[in-house]
Amino acid sequence: MSHARISEALRALVFEPEPAVELRQVLDRYYAPDYTHRSDGKTLNRDEFAEMVARTRSQITGGTVTVLDELRDGAAYAERHVFRITLADGSTQHREVAVFGTLAEDGRFRHLSETGFSVGPDETR
Repeated sequence: MSHARISEALRALVFEPEPAVELRQVLDRYYAPDYTHRSDGKTLNRDEFAEMVARTRSQITGGTVTVLDELRDGAAYAERHVFRITLADGSTQHREVAVFGTLAEDGRFRHLSETGFSVGPDETR
């Protein structure tokens, strides 16, 4: 089986969600049942992550993700990307994010830790 990619998960979950596909179905496609997510010093279990994604979806009207680096070695996964989003209030955000984690035996994400920072609108590296 091929492995999950964070760029594909972001597109399916937030930037280009299919209206007829439930959030749980998309989560099942990319994230293992025992998935944990660490961001901003807080670790979320899969249910808490699903709640965070639902909140985020309601605040974002569009976005793109550009992968800068992506590596996989066995179950180890690392990726760096830039995303640009437009929020419901019309404001925009541009961030660079580094993601490190592990993949489950079936290729879905088991754990991801992320850290990021704001970048200018024209920065992509």
